[in-house]
Amino acid sequence: MLESCKTVLNGVHDDKFLFRKELIKSLSWLEADDQVKLQAWVRKNFYSEHADIIEEILNTKYNFAS
Repeated sequence: MLESCKTVLNGVHDDKFLFRKELIKSLSWLEADDQVKLQAWVRKNFYSEHADIIEEILNTKYNFAS
């Protein structure tokens, strides 16, 4: 599932709205350990492009799986 989420985020990174939506959806689908891995991967690969979205989503207490 983690690899699938990465593929989707790679595919939508050019559209801020879709990137935000898919990041939230991906985090909600993943178990806690994979959420941590995805967060690190997103920061590494997209922080320069989507810092505002990444900070908003990863610092907000959404009802993600845990």
